Parts: sequence; C-alpha cells; structure tokens
Amino acid sequence: MSEATEGDGWEIEPGDEEGAAVMALIGRQLRAWREAADLKASELGAAMGYGEGIVYKVEAGTRIPRAEYLDKADDVLQAGGHIRGMQGDAAKLRYPKKVRDIADTEARSVELTAYWTHKLHGLLQTPEYAQALFSMRRPALSSEQIERAMAARTARKSIFDRDPVPALSFIQEEVTLRRPIGGRMVLRHQLEHLAELGQLRTVEIQVMPTDREDHAGMSGNMEVLKFRDGTAIGRCDDMYAGRPVSDPKQLRNIELRCGTIRAQALSPRESLTFIEQVLGEL
Repeated sequence: MSEATEGDGWEIEPGDEEGAAVMALIGRQLRAWREAADLKASELGAAMGYGEGIVYKVEAGTRIPRAEYLDKADDVLQAGGHIRGMQGDAAKLRYPKKVRDIADTEARSVELTAYWTHKLHGLLQTPEYAQALFSMRRPALSSEQIERAMAARTARKSIFDRDPVPALSFIQEEVTLRRPIGGRMVLRHQLEHLAELGQLRTVEIQVMPTDREDHAGMSGNMEVLKFRDGTAIGRCDDMYAGRPVSDPKQLRNIELRCGTIRAQALSPRESLTFIEQVLGEL
C-alpha cells in the first residue's frame, strides 16, 4: 500500500463540531453499508485499494474521505449511488470551518465591497498566486493544510458563476499589484487575470496609489457584505476589535470609511489602465 493511498483524505479540524457531526453521520452510513454486505474493514479496504486503517477512520468519523474513496465504496458495496451521493457533504468538510463560514457568507451576498492592503483579495487570486501565498506562511503549513486551503480558495470562486452575480467591488493597494508573489510570471498571470475580471459588468477593481497624501484606509483591511433581505455584515481591522458586526450604527462607520477610500482611489477605468501599465513594466 503506497503512503499516498494510506493517507488519503483529511482530518477533521479540532473544534469543528459541525464538521464532526456531519462526518460521524457519513461514517455510520458507510459502516452500515459495509456490514450489510457482510464485509470486514480489511476486506473492503483491500477491494478498494486502501488499508483497513483508513476504512476504520472514515467510519469513525475522524477522516474525511476523498471523492475517489466514496466512488470505490459505492461500486464495491453496490450502493447504487447512495454512497457516491455523499461526496458533496464530504467535500465541504475539506475546508476549515472558518473558510466554510466565509464562503457561505459570500455565497449569500448580493453586494461585496472590500479594501485589501498587503495581498490581493482571495476572490481575485489565481491558483498560482494563492499557492505561493500559502507556501510562504510561517510557521510553514503542511502539504495537507496547503491542499485544503487551495481547495477552499477555489470553491469560493463559485461566486462569479452565480446568476445573478452579486455586485463586487475591490480596492487594492498599489503594492499588491507590484509585489512579485511567486515570481514575475505568477505576477504577470495574476495581473492579466485582474484585467479580465475588471472587464466584467458586475466587478469593479480600484487601485489606491502609493503616492496618495489623503488615505482613509491606513488602519488595515475592511469589508462589507450586503444580503437580499436588507441586512449586512462588515469588518474592519481596527474597528470593533476587528470582529464582524451587523449593528446599523457600526456598519455605517465602516461603510463611510469604505466610501471614502473608494473616492480617494483611482476610478475603475483608471485602475484598469494602471494595471495594464504595471503589466507593461514586467
């Protein structure tokens, strides 16, 4: 049994009670199908090409199986697609709970405004740029942590496929367009991606030039998400302990700052021209 196969899947994050409950349910169902087929864990594992230890961990709800595992289990146990149908629930558990919460909030939004300072907003990042960011973390992330983070980042991009697509507005510091995260070619592809996104009717990208004398965003990142029912959530690094807030008065303060930053930054059209100029310099 190869090491890669033996280690297939992901561990449930400590403290992820919701994920643990879902995985426990999936595990019980898998065990019921195996026992109904009168197979031992070792026999099922051998038939699928996995060690019995992985089978026990999945059935105990401590290991999140990959889609291939569920595919093979469905075939071996002749479950008629019932086990394969668990792939969606299992896939969501690959992402850390914090990321699942972010993705869910973004998925419910009809309008998003974000100002980012040191790196590009997650929704704007190419896979290569994101990979480079995760790889340079210190303390270093494990291969599994990077893989999970990449999968989560990719899943969040589904917001661009929604119909209707929410109104998305991003204000980025100039330095985020110039810092060669991952190298010059990664940066070039990233800037090309930004230029493409900036052409979409529902996306506005603005650049905050470094030489601005007046700047309302010197205290860090901020973001406001609005929902169909009229409610909203906002967060700002230096306001309200950096935690998300929904109180109307607190939201107004964050929205005021976001509005000021948008007015101080280059317009979307000017910003696209600026991005093209930076591309030309590479």
